[in-house]
Amino acid sequence: MEEEYRDQGTAEEDQDLDPERPFPGHPSTGDARVDAAVAGLGRLRGTPAEDHVAILEEVHGRLRDILGELAEDPATLPGQP
Repeated sequence: MEEEYRDQGTAEEDQDLDPERPFPGHPSTGDARVDAAVAGLGRLRGTPAEDHVAILEEVHGRLRDILGELAEDPATLPGQP
């Protein structure tokens, strides 16, 4: 069983992660608004589990707002002329 999880690091290594980057090596989405919303997931680390729902709802709301803006004006997509 230990072999199966070898590449995931140790608990000590996890403590060194930047809280604004919830996923190590997570690539940019190309949209700064989405990246900022996803970075909000970094607040999950170190907060009590009962606070996780509020954080997840906030991030979800921000992402939903961004999608709504894109639906209203597709020209706001990153990389659009």
